[in-house]
Amino acid sequence: MRHETMRHMKSRLAPGGPAGHRRLTLGDQMYERLREKIVTLEWPPGQMIYENELSERLGVSRTPVREAIRLLASEQLVEVLPQRGTRVTLISLRKVKEVQFIREQLETGAFREAARLWDKERHKPVRDELEACLLAQARAAEDGDLPAFFRHDEAFHRLIMGVAGNETLLMLVDQMRAHLNRVRFLSLTDDRDEARILREHGALLKAVESGDEERTVRLLASHIGKMGDVLRRLASRHPDYFCP
Repeated sequence: MRHETMRHMKSRLAPGGPAGHRRLTLGDQMYERLREKIVTLEWPPGQMIYENELSERLGVSRTPVREAIRLLASEQLVEVLPQRGTRVTLISLRKVKEVQFIREQLETGAFREAARLWDKERHKPVRDELEACLLAQARAAEDGDLPAFFRHDEAFHRLIMGVAGNETLLMLVDQMRAHLNRVRFLSLTDDRDEARILREHGALLKAVESGDEERTVRLLASHIGKMGDVLRRLASRHPDYFCP
């Protein structure tokens, strides 16, 4: 199952993939759609979901829904209960801590490399995308559209990591982040700290553009390194969402 997920992630990152406007299969679309429902807590931890109901509601056959659920199960975002249906997994404190550690290591290396490699002329298209991303994120904050705000947050980090040119790193980050992202989205809905996030993104972009590797790493550590306190606070507020 894990190999199947890795192949799926590779197909999303391959030339001509979504970043290159590859046509997504119906199974791909279902996977992305259902995964977002889990990450944004539209389907909270512990909720039951049923293939028949999903296929009827979405107007598709059971095959792409089954394919999407199989991929989600391989990521441990859902668990299939024989003869009962499928349940969204609780947020594992252990899993989140493990993923946060890996995230810090991978993003720190990628952001440092982005600052080292940044060239004003060569990376102008990326700079334009990042600027558009920050503007869209600010608009989402004004509109109170937290799912859109979160999508742009992810896009911002991914664009900067992409400067490092390491597709394997991007693939690994994409595959593992869902567990952490459920916590990040829950924190966003509880704390409503969009203004802080936007300020920190702007500072990160300036640091990368300046080529200052050490400042970039320090700002990133401050930006993403608060998870321990956040996790304890959220687990206390929402005990039904978490498991050891």
